[in-house]
Amino acid sequence: MSPVLDAGFADLGVPADLCARLTAAGITAPFPIQTLVIPDALAGRDVSGRAPTGSGKTLAFGLPLVHRLHAAGRRRPTALVLAPTRELAEQIATELRPFVRARGHAVVSVYGGVGYGPQRKALDAGAELVVACPGRLEDLMQSGLVSLDDVDHVVIDEADRMADMGFLPSVRRILAATRPDRQVLLFSATFDRAVAKLAADLQRDPIRHETGAQGPDITAADHVFWQVDRLDRPSTTAAAIAAVGSTIVFCRTRHGADRLAKQLARLGVTTAPIHGGRSQPQRDRALRAFSAGEVQSLIATDVAARGVHVDGVAAVVHFDPPVDASTYVHRSGRTARAGATGVVISLVEPSEIRSARKLQQEIGIDAPIGGVDVTVLGGRRTVAVPRAAAVAAAPAPAPASQASPAARRHAPAAAARPPRHPAASASRRTQHASSDARSRGTVTSFHERRGYGFIDRGTGVDLFVHHSSLRDGQAIGPGAAVEFGVRPGRKGEEAYEVSLIPS
Repeated sequence: MSPVLDAGFADLGVPADLCARLTAAGITAPFPIQTLVIPDALAGRDVSGRAPTGSGKTLAFGLPLVHRLHAAGRRRPTALVLAPTRELAEQIATELRPFVRARGHAVVSVYGGVGYGPQRKALDAGAELVVACPGRLEDLMQSGLVSLDDVDHVVIDEADRMADMGFLPSVRRILAATRPDRQVLLFSATFDRAVAKLAADLQRDPIRHETGAQGPDITAADHVFWQVDRLDRPSTTAAAIAAVGSTIVFCRTRHGADRLAKQLARLGVTTAPIHGGRSQPQRDRALRAFSAGEVQSLIATDVAARGVHVDGVAAVVHFDPPVDASTYVHRSGRTARAGATGVVISLVEPSEIRSARKLQQEIGIDAPIGGVDVTVLGGRRTVAVPRAAAVAAAPAPAPASQASPAARRHAPAAAARPPRHPAASASRRTQHASSDARSRGTVTSFHERRGYGFIDRGTGVDLFVHHSSLRDGQAIGPGAAVEFGVRPGRKGEEAYEVSLIPS
């Protein structure tokens, strides 16, 4: 029986205690991939799932995994999640930890670049769930520090990235060390030949669920190509970041990323570099600072193109050109996630124009290569239709209730929306002012640094508000009584012409 597409978590079979934990976190409406996968995973079926980045895959496999956890012995976990990068492994462990602990179990993330001590200690204590990168996990197995003999539930996340990074032989060896009757859940943004063969070899009669476009969906983003002289690229990047906010900037080399971070800092932009030459603690600190809005930009090499998943990225800048179309797509996929919008900016030197046009043709982007014009970041949309995604369904917008109040600080719909150009905002306000009735409500949250918040108008679903919609530059905060109009936004309804109600 197929799950009802508008079902809640309880309707999907999620146990009451986990539903209560979800509700406490403000998560009440499942994403499409969760609706499809959870019933079959709870039933013990092997599942192959395809969904784009930011679609809610972690809870799709995590809730069934947590429900089926059972007590572990020393160095003998009972469940395993494999991830291709350190950052993804840590993010998965962090997201699932509250649910695992609620069941009286423990989770440990296992990856290289850090000392063995804390990981060995957690395994010695009998952690039930291990979230691991293949390389470090094999090291621990060969050293006798962990046995997978009791593992009966396995998740392989981002299988296509595993293939790209050459991890599939390790994945096969690791799976061979688990119980022969294990349940295997496999997730990937694409199902190419290598991933399909892996699924055929490791799963038993799997059911396959798909949602969204193949690969990262970049159709929701604005794509801007600027011709820029080499020496002007840092100042142009700084101006773009100042215009749109939270930005990931991609450089070709580690040295180039470090150099650009220093150049941007001199231009008044707060930055954090992240690349393979940084230690894991340094990378963790950079990611936390960027996720929390403490720095405006993450300066990255392509190690971060698929391994870093941060909601609320307003823009991606290709400071150095990508080596190929696939790299462009995966870099660009860091913004406009989960149905939100964003802007992708390519800095093109005069000698690179021919290569840039060839790249556009390969991806299917229709965008002029012109001079720098920062004002277009808030008012112009460029059609971008990757050929591979043109015939696929676009990912469904994320339910507003999927984000907790804390997570709303990084809400994709808000932070990925670039600030509107003043003229465009004024025009839009004028368009709606004469026809929309005014409503009243209470501000539930407002993130001053990112410039957006939410209003409770008594409907049960908070209304998004952007700082450009505040009348006369008024400041609002939690608990403020406001009056506003309601209009269609890029992702559902939003408030405009917001003003404080005098007390």
